[in-house]
Amino acid sequence: MEFELWQLFLLAGVGVLSGFLNVMAGGGSLLALPVLIFMGLPGNVANGTNRVAIVAQNVSAFTSFFRKGYSELRTMLTLALCAVPGAAMGAYLGTQVSGELFNRILGGLMIVLLILMSRKQRDVAVIEKPRRLVLGHFLMVAVGFYGGFIQAGVGFILMAVLYRVVGLDLVRVNAYKVFIIGIYTLVALAIFADKGQVLWLAGASLAVGTTIGGWIGAHFTVKRGERLIRVILNVVLIVMAVRLLF
Repeated sequence: MEFELWQLFLLAGVGVLSGFLNVMAGGGSLLALPVLIFMGLPGNVANGTNRVAIVAQNVSAFTSFFRKGYSELRTMLTLALCAVPGAAMGAYLGTQVSGELFNRILGGLMIVLLILMSRKQRDVAVIEKPRRLVLGHFLMVAVGFYGGFIQAGVGFILMAVLYRVVGLDLVRVNAYKVFIIGIYTLVALAIFADKGQVLWLAGASLAVGTTIGGWIGAHFTVKRGERLIRVILNVVLIVMAVRLLF
């Protein structure tokens, strides 16, 4: 598939916003995937191509978090490794889904996520050390499966597990999130690529933007903390609602 220059620049611009949203809250792929599909990519190919940008975005974001002292690598790695088998199974399933069916799944998913994420949740007590790690590791398998299959909206789900189950503060949640997603997405990307469902030029253009957006998102997360994350999360939900309703 050939792309015009303006389309590549558009993808890079979309990538900046997508990467920023993904790191700050989630839902960036709910913007990137429809744009890729609008440009003519079948849904399953858009799903695979988006993984190139996801990897780049999370490498950029985690590098920023790491330099600022968020380096609990042992716990991050064990959680990520639990997500990998699920991601491999989910990605394989994703390669078997037709483009038309994927589009329908994505549309239904956006409505479900809107309903779930718009519900008011009570705050949980945040502790200094992670808690309920056994349950957290178990849930990572399911998170990985979902992320490997469709990716869109996985940030919201992962944030819920890390915040409400493991008990991390929202800044550390985002540091863990980008590391875990970055690791399992490498596996998912390899599976989509093996099936020929990745357009590398489109993915690279999107990745240029998500790399920038991911770095900006990580910088703002550390600098402004939980308050900004909550504001961004609420804005994302409102934008999603407007997009779905109108």
